[in-house]
Amino acid sequence: MSVYDQLKALAIELPPLAVPAAAYVPFVRTGNLLFISGHIAKRDGKAWVGQLGRDMDTAMGKRAARSVAIDLMGTLHVAAGNLNRISRIVKVMSLVNSAPDYTEHHLVTNGCSELLAEVFGDKGAHARSAFGVAQLPMGACVEIEVIVELSS
Repeated sequence: MSVYDQLKALAIELPPLAVPAAAYVPFVRTGNLLFISGHIAKRDGKAWVGQLGRDMDTAMGKRAARSVAIDLMGTLHVAAGNLNRISRIVKVMSLVNSAPDYTEHHLVTNGCSELLAEVFGDKGAHARSAFGVAQLPMGACVEIEVIVELSS
């Protein structure tokens, strides 16, 4: 099944390329690698604001991370020209806006990781880092960036 067939089966519609909110580009390609800039969680077109362990629980954070994965795939679609050209999701790095005593960053980030695995199958298995931070741009609850490899 193609990536697009899988997205359709999951009733996922890819968003358009997001306009950067500061002085950076949404992606950079070097060789067969695509580096996708951090995408923040959004709800109703605006930053999904909140801090895990204070305003949000882990389940809500996981939903936010899943929404970021969808936005990342929208950018990947533009950057790669076709999601079926992706031979591997190499690395996911997640930043979770969290209270000082919050320790479930890895579970929040599963929202992104699990969807990438569901959409890309074995190609979606990736290395990963999940960090807790005191604040994110625009008060967002989650920011995630990815590195992917393209087939030749």
